[in-house]
This record gives sequence, structure tokens and C-alpha cells, in this order.
Amino acid sequence: MRDETDNQLVLGDEVADALRAGRPVVALESTILSHGLPRPDNLRVGREIEAAVRAAGAVPATIGVLRGRVTVGLDAAGLERLALTDGVLKVSVRDLPVAAALGADGATTVASTAAIAARLGIRVFATGGLGGVHRDAQQTYDESADLAALARTPVAVVCAGVKSILDVPATLERLETLSVTVLGYGTDRFPGFYLSDSGYPLDWRVDSPAQVAAVLDAARDLGIGTGAVVVANPLPVDEQLDPALHDRVLAEGLAALERDRVTGKDVTPYLLAHFHAATEGQSLAVNVRIILRNAELAGRIAVAASRYSPTLSA
Repeated sequence: MRDETDNQLVLGDEVADALRAGRPVVALESTILSHGLPRPDNLRVGREIEAAVRAAGAVPATIGVLRGRVTVGLDAAGLERLALTDGVLKVSVRDLPVAAALGADGATTVASTAAIAARLGIRVFATGGLGGVHRDAQQTYDESADLAALARTPVAVVCAGVKSILDVPATLERLETLSVTVLGYGTDRFPGFYLSDSGYPLDWRVDSPAQVAAVLDAARDLGIGTGAVVVANPLPVDEQLDPALHDRVLAEGLAALERDRVTGKDVTPYLLAHFHAATEGQSLAVNVRIILRNAELAGRIAVAASRYSPTLSA
């Protein structure tokens, strides 16, 4: 490990070498390890995500906070610590300085992972699904910090859209308001995480990693590359969750939220756990397929981007 920035930002050796040499790097969040998947599958899947990035020709940089040190490129011991240790905090951008100062263990969210990646010049980030505007936001003002972070972090975020438990059209409106570019990868429709099509169209479509890399370079060359480029990568139709099952389970979950008076940051984990239980693990299998496909595509985009600008990440 190599220390940066007053010993609070640490780069794994492989990531440090890759950034110095301008080789392609893909940032990966760690919340999926600590909060998104059950043990011990989470550790196995975390390793598979990194392997998917490597298979595409890029270096994986899983990001987490270990005893207060923001670590970019977790080693095997770091992955195990965040995946298998109790009490790991979910750390968004606002939480990073507190976790660092107090020496906490933390798993990075989409927002904090994107912020750290942009800080280091890592151009591509892979995740499962984005956070967004919650369905009752007109009363609660509940909106994921992911959206504001994407407005100020110039990275490509490969995802399967936003989680279908959220208010998809409101989220798309907010992304437009925040000037976040959204590209459909091989599609003109916005994916709905578990579903290949959320029911909403997109303005822009790309069909290759090279096209995504060209968009990133055009944003930089035009001097307007201050926000993220969301690359919405849908599951193939034959790999999505059965739409009828999805709609039934979602309706049941929303009713249970109201019954149990679940609000705020507890809504998403509650509904995801409900999906896992009610679909007898089918939603979890879809979730894993999503992140592995996104990691592989992110690796290919990072390789293409490094060819366009081979020294940008150095």
C-alpha cells in the first residue's frame, strides 16, 4: 500500500502503478460487499467482480475505509474485513471525513466511490444500480446523495439504471436538471435494474465502449466535463426478473413499508431484503448478474478510454 494525502488516502500497489502508467482502472464500490449481499456470498461475488474487470483488460480498484484510511484498491485482507466484519459503516461523501478522523471501517456508496475516483482521475466506475428520488419524495424530500454527487464528479458510471423501487421518472428528471448525461448502452430505453426496461425512453444511445470513451473525451475537450456520464446497461430480457413477479413483490413491499412505518435511509435495504425473501433468491441472482455484467463493460470502457487519452489517469 502507498500513502497519499497525509496518510488518509491509500493506494494499493497495483492501482498506484496502473494510474502512474496510464493503464485502465475501474473503480468499484464496497457497499455491495458489506450491505448489499448476504455472507459469505458477498466475498465470493466481490472477487468475481474484480475478476470481471481484469478479464476485460483493466485493473479493479475496490474502494473502502479501513480503520479510517480511505483505501483505493483493497487487497484480499481488506476485502475480507469489509465483507465479513460486523459494524462496517455505510459511508457516503459527507461521512468520509468523519470516518477518517474517527478511525472507522466503512464501505463506500455510489456517491463516495465516484467522488474518490474523480479525485484520483479514475475515469470509469461500475456499480449495480443508482440511488435516486424516492416514491414519496414530495412529502419526505428523500433523494439519494448519488444524484448530487454525479452532478459534480466527471466519471463514467456503468449501472443498470436506478433501482425499480424508486421513482424512476422523477429520478430521470433530476438527472436532467443536474446536467448528468445518460446514455443507453445498446438500448433506447432506461433500464429498471431488475427489469430490462423501466418503461421510460432515453435521448441518447451508444453501442460500443469506444463510443462511450469518445463522449468522455468530448466532454473534457469542450471544457464541460464537470459531471458524470451514466452508462445505463440493461440486462438481456431473458435474464431479467420476471416482470409479473417483480410488480407483485414491489406492490407488497410498498404496502409493508407503510404498515411498518419504514422511512428514510432504511427504505432501500428494507425493500431489497423483501425482494430477496419474496422471490426466494431470484432477485439476488439477478443482482449478481447485473454487477458482473456492469463490471465487465466498465473494464472495456476503461480500456477504450485509455486508448483515447493514455496519460489522463497518470
